[in-house]
Parts: sequence; C-alpha cells; structure tokens
Amino acid sequence: MPSDAPAEYTPPKIWTWEKPSGGNFANINRPVAGATHDKDLPVGKHPLQLYSLGTPNGVKVTVLLEELLAAGHSGAEYDAWLVRIRDGDQFGSGFVGANPNSKIPALIDRSPEPAGSPPRRVFESGSILVYLAGKFGAFLPDDPAKRTEALNWLFWQMGSAPYLGGGFGHFYAYAPVKIEYAIDRFAMEAKRQLDVLDRHLAGHEYFAGDEYSIADMAIWPWYGALAKGRIYEAGEFLQVEEYEHVNRWSDAIAARPAVKRGRMVNRTMGDPASQLHERHDASDFETKTQDKIEAAAA
Repeated sequence: MPSDAPAEYTPPKIWTWEKPSGGNFANINRPVAGATHDKDLPVGKHPLQLYSLGTPNGVKVTVLLEELLAAGHSGAEYDAWLVRIRDGDQFGSGFVGANPNSKIPALIDRSPEPAGSPPRRVFESGSILVYLAGKFGAFLPDDPAKRTEALNWLFWQMGSAPYLGGGFGHFYAYAPVKIEYAIDRFAMEAKRQLDVLDRHLAGHEYFAGDEYSIADMAIWPWYGALAKGRIYEAGEFLQVEEYEHVNRWSDAIAARPAVKRGRMVNRTMGDPASQLHERHDASDFETKTQDKIEAAAA
C-alpha cells in the first residue's frame, strides 16, 4: 500500500455519534428523529397546503398540482410554503407533525373526503402523487394494465432514486472526501438505471405507455434532469447523451407549460428568474414573469 494511502477503516463494535458526518448537509444530519424546536406551520387560503423545497422530490408534487390545474381541476389550487432544509425548518414541531420523517415534501389536505373529516396529512412524495391522482381522478390510467404499469414505474423511482441521490450524488458531489470505490459503485448503478429507462422508452412514449401519468412526473425531476446534466454536474462523467430515448422523453416533459411552472415553485437555486419561493395563487407566476421582463430591460 502506498505510504500516502488512507488507513483502512475498521468499524467499531458499537457505533456512536461522536462527530459530524462532514460534507454538505452535515449540520442537519443526526441519528435521532423528532422536533428540535417549536414552530407552527403557516396556513394559506386553499384546502391543499404544501410544505416543500424545489428539490427533485418537491418538484414531483408541484408539477402534478400545476398539471391538475391546467386540466381544469380547480380544487387543486394550493399554497406552497418554502421549507429551508439547510436551516432545519423540517425539524420544527409543525412540520414533524405533518411528516414524522422530517423530509420534504409534506401535504396537508384541509378538506378531505368525506366532508367533515379532520385535516389529513400526506407524506412521502410517491404517496402524495397517488393521493392527489386518486382525489382528482387524473394522471393515473383507468385501464388496469396501464394503471399497474404506471404504479410499477412510480415505485421503481421511489426505490431507485436513493441510489442516485444518497449514493452517487452524495459521494460524487457532496462527500468531503472522494472515495473511488464509492463513486465507481454508484456511478455504475446510476448508468444501469438510465439504461433501464432508455430501453423501456425505446418502445413507449411515456412510462405507462401512451398516457402521461404520475410515473413520468416522479421520474422526470430525477432522471430527466440527470440525462440533461442538470444535477450533480455529472453529465459528462456519466456520458448521459448516450441515452437517446431518455433525452427525447425528458425534452417532451420539460416543454409542458405546467411542468415549467411546477419546476419554479419553492425553487431556491439557479437563475433568480426561475425561482418562485412561495406559491399562493396562479397570478404569482404572472408577477414572476413581469419581474423577469423588467430585469431583462434594466
């Protein structure tokens, strides 16, 4: 072994939390659950209250809500409140009450069926997608075979994305030390996942076949963005241009007006003109567009 090689790590018999994990988000990582402080959640004027951030998991839900509104489901009007996870907002008592796992997004439906029921919490992004699709009878196919296929791919995404985000993304982009074994292991898995998607999309327009569904809305913020090189700055490293069918599908989803709006909500990164930190009315997008026009003219 070269003299400058790091010493091999031998796990202790009992793990204890003696030092921060290091890297991005280290200040919010801890081995226990529950609230760290008292803070009520804000409540807006609409029955649907979303507490989120414009990460891939958050974008799934805002895209669906905007698609529902675009399809004429006026009951899908919503308030979207910003949860700043780097500041620990997700550990406030109100948020923990909405999601005991302290992860975004969390949804509170303040007028669930049947009428008169108490407010209902919905957490985990996949669960929120299924809940809203069922509530409004949209974006989940009625045909049993297509419905099953949509759910297959939705749950594929929920099970696969942790290998992309917590695996590849963490070790490639966020870890304080670059570990060859970890990066190689998860880069291999990220490329395998892209190949799974590319092979399916070679013969299908969308993941449920010819119907756009919540499966597409779940997969696009993660793998559509990955295929276009927009997350982890890893496009060249993973040679994402070779996944022709994923790129075709990603471009088609990105061109949808509701997707463009949904991607802006609770967004805190990138071009300020692409960020709408909170959303309480459809007119919020019009204001943002006007701000962009004025900024360009300045």
